[in-house]
Amino acid sequence: MASMDKILAAYKERVALHEAGTSPFAKGIAWIENKLVPLHEARIPILDQGFWHSDLAYDAPAVWNGRFFRLDDHIDRLDASCDKILLKSPLPRDEMKRILCDMVSKTGLRDAQAVIIVTRGLTDVRGWDPRKLVNNLYMFVKPYGWLMQPENHYAGGSAMVARTVHRIPPGAIDPTVKNLQWGDLIRSVLEVQDCGATYPFLTDQEGNLTEGPGFNIHLVQDGVIYTPDRGVLQGITRRSVLDLCKANGVEIRVDVVPVDMVYQCEEIFLSSTAGGILPITKLDGVPVGDGKPGPITMKVWDAYWGMHDDAAYNFQIEYTSP
Repeated sequence: MASMDKILAAYKERVALHEAGTSPFAKGIAWIENKLVPLHEARIPILDQGFWHSDLAYDAPAVWNGRFFRLDDHIDRLDASCDKILLKSPLPRDEMKRILCDMVSKTGLRDAQAVIIVTRGLTDVRGWDPRKLVNNLYMFVKPYGWLMQPENHYAGGSAMVARTVHRIPPGAIDPTVKNLQWGDLIRSVLEVQDCGATYPFLTDQEGNLTEGPGFNIHLVQDGVIYTPDRGVLQGITRRSVLDLCKANGVEIRVDVVPVDMVYQCEEIFLSSTAGGILPITKLDGVPVGDGKPGPITMKVWDAYWGMHDDAAYNFQIEYTSP
């Protein structure tokens, strides 16, 4: 646990230093209609189709220790999501990156979550043709958020396979488009929380494992990592897991994963930009393996956070604010 201790202790120190600072945007900043405002003051037009019909695509890159991690990969995925639903960002990539870096700098945050949202735009009062609306862009930066609180990584979290809710079929909503249509995901959270768990695992109509709200799922069996290949968002943290497994000689298979496998595996972990690698040590109220984060999970955990020191995956933000 030495690496985990070091990384999480350094994070807590940075948070304490930030909270002692004086930045007017310390609690977050938003970019709305070419203006920067404190996050709590940010507003979007009520007639924007992003609000009205959840007609949007978004992405959420992270900053860790003052460095943007895989920002270009996140923007690539945002562009791909927009292409699939016929949206286009109003700003070119380089300008978007410049504004995002400026926003992070103004907050003074060394660990942050950035969110980029492209919406269909405002309702046309003369009729509604989605292709004729002017797409809008919104961005904001807030303190880094954890899907699993740092102190809980040591013992791991509790998950449950949702029984009454299935993942929306790809024929209805393309899961590779990152969007805010979370009806099935929120229902699954409510279901498993009523049963004392925290993280819901959703299946498709054929009984195969898919994903959960904001995370991909990874199972370990006989030293091999398995992760679902369909009905899921192609997570950037999931991609990092694929990259680091290749670099460290860990076999990983992206394939159909029958839900029965989740009850037979030796280890389970989640991957999410909101916290990285998240160990799961209890499933449906029963311990997974020996009830502790397993060796493969911890190897991936260490390697993932080690990637944040690799210049191939990140770049330093120039801070100008106190």
